[in-house]
Amino acid sequence: MRARAAEPDPAAAGLAPVPDEAVELEMLRLQDILAREVPHLVPRTAASDAAWIALARAETASAEMVIDRPQLLVVVDRNPLVQQLAIVLARPDGEWQAVGGTKVSTGSAGRFDHYITPCGVFRLTDAVLGYRAEGTLNENGIRGLGVKGMRVWDFGWQVAMKGWAVSPGKPDRTPIRLMMHATDPARLEQRIGRPASQGCIRIPSAMNRFLDRHGVLDSEYERLTATDIRFRSLLLPGREPTPLAGNTLVVADSGEQATATTVASRQPAP
Repeated sequence: MRARAAEPDPAAAGLAPVPDEAVELEMLRLQDILAREVPHLVPRTAASDAAWIALARAETASAEMVIDRPQLLVVVDRNPLVQQLAIVLARPDGEWQAVGGTKVSTGSAGRFDHYITPCGVFRLTDAVLGYRAEGTLNENGIRGLGVKGMRVWDFGWQVAMKGWAVSPGKPDRTPIRLMMHATDPARLEQRIGRPASQGCIRIPSAMNRFLDRHGVLDSEYERLTATDIRFRSLLLPGREPTPLAGNTLVVADSGEQATATTVASRQPAP
């Protein structure tokens, strides 16, 4: 089951178009800043960039998402053998490009009360206001959302598959609160890169700060700061938002897409 996004992005309405030459310059600037601000980036190659772009295109097309301006997408591959995130520049016409990314952890199977992170296209809109971590320890001595001030992106209630044994007569799907956030830097961050969460997306603290400081997903939130104190209070003072900001998280599974492609290729021609 996948989330759908058939309507054009409301955050894009009224935004000044970014000229092609400015888009290219901003892409280069972001790649340079990302390399300086976020350690342990996943190495990029022409093949890996092409794979990320294909993954993003397939998922957004499946959701009927309209790309009506150059904008950044945060794309997560939940494939247990991959567990990575990439920032991708999507264009309505022309080439899509990968900016770079890191390892992540998504929902794990085989553990009670853990859910498989759902695939789909999820928007950050005024319907749900994210928040910041308090940095307090839970009963296990863990800062589950990272240190104080770490951003928590909240994409609302989404339907997910249970990751543990399904009881007869009980539904195997249930709504979960889909969020993207940091985790405990001392005890859990070094484990990022394998399925581990209860369904949310765990990201390194440095990537959390990068996305937050440069407003990668905050195109709609930025507009709302003019009229709503809640959004002004949430966003960082002194931030440097990119003009290519979007508001869309894309979750895909390269293993599932590869299987679907293989099955399709084996079907007899009509």
